[in-house]
Amino acid sequence: MSTRVGVVQFPGTNCELDVVHVVEQLGGEGEILFHAERTLRGVDAVVVPGGFAHGDYLRTGAIARFSPVMDAVSEFAAAGGPVVGICNGFQVLCEAGLLPGALQKNAGLKFLCQDTVIRVETTDSVLTSEAAVAQHLRVPINHFEGNYVCDDPTLAVLRAEQRIVLRYVENPNGSLDDIAGICNEGRNVVGLMPHPERASDPLLGSADGLSLLRSLLAAADRAAASAA
Repeated sequence: MSTRVGVVQFPGTNCELDVVHVVEQLGGEGEILFHAERTLRGVDAVVVPGGFAHGDYLRTGAIARFSPVMDAVSEFAAAGGPVVGICNGFQVLCEAGLLPGALQKNAGLKFLCQDTVIRVETTDSVLTSEAAVAQHLRVPINHFEGNYVCDDPTLAVLRAEQRIVLRYVENPNGSLDDIAGICNEGRNVVGLMPHPERASDPLLGSADGLSLLRSLLAAADRAAASAA
């Protein structure tokens, strides 16, 4: 039976079908979960994809965190289920309290849409288990508020617990400590700003994102096996 990955869709989300396409390319089954749903329908992993949830009219992710589906996502994460937030999804996870810190406007106040190189800092997460430490990945970014910030005690904890999962090789947005992605204490919730689903085919410039989404499917398989 295929691994089922639920992809949350908010009004304004625009990357959900990209994620579903890559999940299915890797042999999984992608399933759209509308934000008004109150259950996850038994999926094995969850992705909160990129876009502009609710138009980002208040603060990115601040409205989306109150959508009914987020209660189910929080319960799933608390039970150890694999959850990944990409770009706007990273912002939503921070607003929902599933990850520490916040995302603010890019340094220079410019929208960034370009390729960037990120470095894998740890393979101990649901997003990087199939990658290699120090591996460089070329993955695009597409954001205006991707500048990760947190207070000094939080940064110290992230460093000490090796919860900085990905770093920019050349920081494009001013993000603290070159952070491109972090995980929670349980290492089953990961947020990142770059878009691995857009780096899934050499014809599109890079297939480096496949190792990250392949890691998510592997994590979902492990979680399902341990629950059986």
